[in-house]
Amino acid sequence: MILSPTLQKMPPIQDQTFYRAAVIETPKKVIVKELELPEPGKDEVRIKVEGCGICASNIPLWEGRDWFNYPIPAGEPGHEAWGTIDAVGEEVTNFTRGERVTGLSYNAYATHDIAKPENLVVLPDFFDNKPFPGEPLGCAMNIFSRSDIQQGHTVAIVGCGFLGLLLIQLARTAGARVIALSRRDFSLEMAANAGAHDCIHLDDHYQIIEKVKDLTNGRFCQRVVEATGKEWPLNLSIELTAERGKLIVAGFHQDGMRNLNVQMLNWRGIDMISAHEREPNRYVRGIKDAIEAIQKHQMDPYPFFTHGFSLDEMETAFDQLTQRPEGFVKGLIINK
Repeated sequence: MILSPTLQKMPPIQDQTFYRAAVIETPKKVIVKELELPEPGKDEVRIKVEGCGICASNIPLWEGRDWFNYPIPAGEPGHEAWGTIDAVGEEVTNFTRGERVTGLSYNAYATHDIAKPENLVVLPDFFDNKPFPGEPLGCAMNIFSRSDIQQGHTVAIVGCGFLGLLLIQLARTAGARVIALSRRDFSLEMAANAGAHDCIHLDDHYQIIEKVKDLTNGRFCQRVVEATGKEWPLNLSIELTAERGKLIVAGFHQDGMRNLNVQMLNWRGIDMISAHEREPNRYVRGIKDAIEAIQKHQMDPYPFFTHGFSLDEMETAFDQLTQRPEGFVKGLIINK
């Protein structure tokens, strides 16, 4: 199902006893269960989930690894939800039933999820009837902040998936010259539409270095953002970073050790920054920054929400997330 940038208005909140949740029962097998609706704790709220983004970090759970135990708990690993609060714990005073929110919750491949109030952000009316997976949007803003991209910089974005495309928009808005690198023709087309000045195929290592060298008059890039999570593009990113430049590791490296060209890091005096956050309050701050950036037209994620699926289509959603067919950028699970 191709996703429309606007959503049907959600029906009024109704009291109910059960909810539906996707369960990864074994690698590459999902079932949807009907379970008893959980009540929030005294310091929690319950969210009626409108939708949840599908994240590439889910791929190992979907494919299977020796260290995972199956079945995975209901709703995991969905963590990119938005929806409406439909129940409030007795000690919660800063949220009310009916408020539309986004933020951090962790069992969101479901029709309902439980969250801590301090991990949620109220969505302004600007986003009515629009999807808003807050966690990845906040992640993009936090990475952009850590990148310290300034007007006049030349910035290479290595990997033009959802995250890379958002960073192209933000870097262009900041007044930087953007070089986009991706292996897919479709992604490079999206990168050009997002504002990239130059687009290069991720193919031959040394030819790419020469192309970027020519584009920058031999100086390379003051900032390079690696957004693939793979070893070769990470080493390529080192080669594309200028002397005293910054290499920002935004890709999620989840499949083992990496061999890195530390000699080049040392020789050029490169600052290598891991732009991943662990503290929930940092994510919440990023989500608030994303809300502001979208309202100010500094970032527009809506062209990148390309595919929508129901809970019953979770296996198809995971397959497409893994295979990334032509036209796929970001998939969302949508609850009707």
